[in-house]
Amino acid sequence: MANRSYLYSADSVPSDADIPQRIRCISEHNGDIPLAHKLLVGRGTTVVPSMIWNHPIGIAADYADGAALLRDVLSAVGNGLEDDAEFAECVARTTAHLEKQEAKHFLLETGEIVSMTDDDPAESVRRLASEDVPEAVALAEAAIAGRNDAWLASVRADWQRHFASFYADALYFSFPESADH
Repeated sequence: MANRSYLYSADSVPSDADIPQRIRCISEHNGDIPLAHKLLVGRGTTVVPSMIWNHPIGIAADYADGAALLRDVLSAVGNGLEDDAEFAECVARTTAHLEKQEAKHFLLETGEIVSMTDDDPAESVRRLASEDVPEAVALAEAAIAGRNDAWLASVRADWQRHFASFYADALYFSFPESADH
């Protein structure tokens, strides 16, 4: 089984008692939590109960602001990949799917990734939300502002690893539509 990070959208966030009524699938990524997922949950980041596992190992964030940040990073990365048709297709597919699945919040499910080590999963997610995600956002913001060309060049050189996730309406873990929709 491939360990994946899963990204969803919803108009509310999970609580200990309930999960959102309508959960839209955004993306899954094999092996780690890619830069794109970190940036998408980079605004209004908070740890929430998982919708899949029995631990507080989910991350919720503001959808509109996270999507705007990713679009800005993709634009900056694209300044240097103008002749790369595969990158252009990845950007078009990603942005179209984000527009289609828009909601109030991003919901990142980390369980399969944080379980790959012997570390406490809940502590790993707290560290992800308080250190790793803000660090990725700070690096991205500096690059967008023209103050981190080295980081931008490294992301550009390995853009598939950072941005070429599986974007789809159905992921390995999908949620049924509620009866009122």
